[in-house]
Amino acid sequence: MDMMNEALAAYPWGIYLCLLLAPFVQEDAAVIAAASASSMGLGVPVWLFVSLVVGLSASDLWKYWAGRAARTHHWAERFSQWNGVQSAKGKVLKRLGHTLMAVRFIPGTRIPIYLASGFFKAPFSSFSLWVIVSGMVYAGLTFALFHVLGEVGGEKAKAIVPLIAITILAGFLVFQYVRSLMNKSAAG
Repeated sequence: MDMMNEALAAYPWGIYLCLLLAPFVQEDAAVIAAASASSMGLGVPVWLFVSLVVGLSASDLWKYWAGRAARTHHWAERFSQWNGVQSAKGKVLKRLGHTLMAVRFIPGTRIPIYLASGFFKAPFSSFSLWVIVSGMVYAGLTFALFHVLGEVGGEKAKAIVPLIAITILAGFLVFQYVRSLMNKSAAG
């Protein structure tokens, strides 16, 4: 902990910069890190939250444009006319807000839906609004959970809760990896 405090003293802006960039690597881990840092007093909670939400939003908004860019290819335009794709497009666009709020909390669904939103040419203003709102809700709930557990459990909880959250996240990632291996072996 002393090394972390020394680093924070030398580079007080560093934690905020990390939270801006971390969602590009792994969003859920960034949210846990920000909430953990906030509950442990490693930064100004409001600035930790803002840095995280800006990072989450930026890491998600570019995925929309990647989906839009896919439409510039001739094969993609033909693919978009298939019945199943048209059906999915109708479902996503009809309930865009609900879809984007739901996928924020369902691991493994964000990237495909964000790319599909761009591919289906969802209105960017609506897409960006819902991505930002869902990111704020997700981060807000996580921050609140970490702070409440920290206050209820005292100093020990502030140290243990982040470890529990990281363990759960790591377990989920291992589960997803094993499941994908099993699906590959079953398919081929």
